[in-house]
Amino acid sequence: MSVIFNAQNYQRPNVVLIAGVDEVGRGPLVGDVVTAAVILDPSKPIEGLTDSKKLSEKKRNALAEIIKRDALAWSIGRADPSEIDELNILHATMLAMQRAVARLDIQPEHVLIDGNRVPNLPMAGNAVVKGDALVPEISAASIIAKVARDQEMDELDQIHPEYGFAKHKGYPTKLHFEMLAKFGPTPHHRKSFKPVQKALGLS
Repeated sequence: MSVIFNAQNYQRPNVVLIAGVDEVGRGPLVGDVVTAAVILDPSKPIEGLTDSKKLSEKKRNALAEIIKRDALAWSIGRADPSEIDELNILHATMLAMQRAVARLDIQPEHVLIDGNRVPNLPMAGNAVVKGDALVPEISAASIIAKVARDQEMDELDQIHPEYGFAKHKGYPTKLHFEMLAKFGPTPHHRKSFKPVQKALGLS
């Protein structure tokens, strides 16, 4: 069983190639859960890395470009709404994290994952509670994942402008509930989530 780190007991693994992994999109009613994995270059430190939710959209976008340029490796993994409905959101998130790590051009020696669970990986890994504010690699992954998913919600907004996806990014807001009741779910909605089931008349 891998140790779960937090701010009090966190110890950085004594290896060179560390990948940070984070997810965005567990809570929304629509779209993929998106994960990212990042291996930073120790010779190119990036200033301003922190939890993506604490950054402005402009700052996030700027940092995402720097991370993609300067990191040793980065990748994105995802699980789509049908996989979320089949597996449940927790297991779909673990699958998306596995995919992100597998898609890295460089295999890490150790993986640090935001939260309190570690997916099954071919290398050592630890969960780090609130790691997106504690571990630079996880911060970088949170930024890459957040920017990618927000862009996808903006694109979905172009296809279904009546739902306001660009505003709420698919999260269960008052506006989203109202539009869901008025127009019904899109093919991109997660049918296993209760508000969507209600809109489908299944609950």
